[in-house]
Amino acid sequence: MASEVDWDLARRVAARVSGREQFSRIEQLASLEADFSELTVQAEELVAEETGLISLAGPAKAKVTSREGWVDANLAAFDRLLRPLLSKFEDEEAEKGRISQAIAPILEPISAAVGPKVAATEMGALLGWMSGRVLGQYDLLVIEEEKPEDQDWVYYVGQNILNLERRYGFPSREFRLWIAIHECTHRAQFTAVPWLRPYFLSLVNELMDAVDPDPKQLIETIRQTVMDKKNGVVNDNAAGGLSNLFASPEQKETLAKMTGLMSLLEGHGDITMDRAGKDLIPSQPRFSRVLSARRRNASGPTKFFQKMIGMEAKLAQYEEGEGFVKGVEAAGGPELFAMVWEGPEMLPNIAEVREPKLWIERVGDLTPSV
Repeated sequence: MASEVDWDLARRVAARVSGREQFSRIEQLASLEADFSELTVQAEELVAEETGLISLAGPAKAKVTSREGWVDANLAAFDRLLRPLLSKFEDEEAEKGRISQAIAPILEPISAAVGPKVAATEMGALLGWMSGRVLGQYDLLVIEEEKPEDQDWVYYVGQNILNLERRYGFPSREFRLWIAIHECTHRAQFTAVPWLRPYFLSLVNELMDAVDPDPKQLIETIRQTVMDKKNGVVNDNAAGGLSNLFASPEQKETLAKMTGLMSLLEGHGDITMDRAGKDLIPSQPRFSRVLSARRRNASGPTKFFQKMIGMEAKLAQYEEGEGFVKGVEAAGGPELFAMVWEGPEMLPNIAEVREPKLWIERVGDLTPSV
């Protein structure tokens, strides 16, 4: 069977976009690896103390990587995620077109009408751009029977971390522990709450299963968006980027669930990284200010790209998620917030994230003792 997604093309595009910035000295790589091997263990302990979430999957594995290595890890994750879907179309006459359409929720729906090479180019451009900004990432797309030694890693993009430390004069050990706490919080969320990973993947599958692209609707959406822009009309769907703009009604419903979940996880991650081990990281307030400003102060092509892919909406998730956590804790303490981990029905939707009292009222109806 022909390759449905041109992964090599995606990799080449990503390399061109990200540049080939390498560690200037081998000692820098060795120092990063030694630090993150130690600090990831410490971060896991601090996260467990702060959140009560203890991984059921054993200790975290730290891996310092280059931008190219981060891109490769994400391409492998996409491959694992999409493989079951791709196999469904193996015997279809319009295999490549259908597959390109099926992965549109993860990439960007315009590619559905064009083909796998354009989809690969889009994926490569997106990952290449992100590889120059991301500091760390937890690999949550685990397939248990498939090379477990290559999965469930906490990645740290070494060059990006070094660049920030140099630019802002950050104390290295403090900054690296702070980053490790954030990524270990995400790992704890997905490995200490047994139902969360399958639920997240079910939302991804819902997005892909709901795809039934209509070229006429696509053209009409583009036409209406242009007219709205010309007439000064605000299109709320455009705020989530192209994926949300061209999503079907079924996909938009699932995207709303996904947005609520990701806002919760990102907000919880940011709050935990600022609270856990606070006495060990006296520079934490400055780290937080600098990275928050870095998220918001994009300009020129970077700002345009963020808007097109919905990154602006993602940045809002951090603040909305933090607001939800703080609002719930103000009403009922950490014990009330901990109820979000009890089951999918306890997760807030995006409206509840933005208005925590709605979630508190609903949870009160589900558990009168609260």
